[in-house]
Amino acid sequence: MRSTHEPISDGVYPGSDGASLHYDEPRPRDGAEAGPPIVALAGGAALHPDYLGELAGIGADRRLIVPHLRGVGRSPLPEAVELASYWRQAEDIERLRGHLGLDRVLLLGHSAGTRLAVSYAARYPERLAGLVLVTPPAEYLDVPSDTPELIDRRRGEPAFDAAVAAWEAGPEVLDDAGFNAWQQRAAPLGYAAWGARERAHAASWRFSFAANRAYFSVDPPGDLAQRLGRVAAPVLAVAGAEDCSAGVARVSALARLFPAGRAVVIEGCGHFPWVERPAEFRRVVDGFLRSLALDSESET
Repeated sequence: MRSTHEPISDGVYPGSDGASLHYDEPRPRDGAEAGPPIVALAGGAALHPDYLGELAGIGADRRLIVPHLRGVGRSPLPEAVELASYWRQAEDIERLRGHLGLDRVLLLGHSAGTRLAVSYAARYPERLAGLVLVTPPAEYLDVPSDTPELIDRRRGEPAFDAAVAAWEAGPEVLDDAGFNAWQQRAAPLGYAAWGARERAHAASWRFSFAANRAYFSVDPPGDLAQRLGRVAAPVLAVAGAEDCSAGVARVSALARLFPAGRAVVIEGCGHFPWVERPAEFRRVVDGFLRSLALDSESET
């Protein structure tokens, strides 16, 4: 859910095929920290970025750029659906970097948005200033998942058990309405608790089914892990200790692929740490951002 403490401006930039793509830019509060913007990539896949809100106040304290990915919000879905894949949308993010006048870009991705962030890192490592991967699904790694164990620990909670059953059953109808209804039924699976705050956040979700399918239309190359091993920029991976979607084991494994990568686990947290544990989330992310600033100062 997005805060409305200040207006949000609508930016437009040319995508890799010349299409007009959009991004939101919340207006920071007076006295906010100066510095390069953070480009935040929504997950879902193809979830409207409003669910990110201001990422526990990051959008009030720093300049935040939130793209509407292909087929979501105000950005159209291309006829060539492969352009909307997470591998090819890295080309759009590179165009956005140029549009913003940045020599290097700082990316923050959540969930499926981390696939796009990782794709950008693999394809444009020299243009990456830093990378924050929030609860990244990484089933593409040859690492055993710990999500079955995390799910088993939660069994017996009625809302959680119903969500697991809904997730396993899948959507009843393959269109926007059916896909969104399915996601709502399965929503408790994404949180460590299912209270009023979590229910309100889940109610804000809006998926595009067509964009979701297009997002996975191109597979990454087989040498993706080797490419990530050549990314010099600092990388922070944030895991929720009770994240029954991404788990913890694969998040940590993904961080280890990067030479300057590290993982932090937030306790009592599921898939949405800025909602569930906002203070801890800000402490972890702000510490990473401060380290980037110090590294930049030392280089000059």
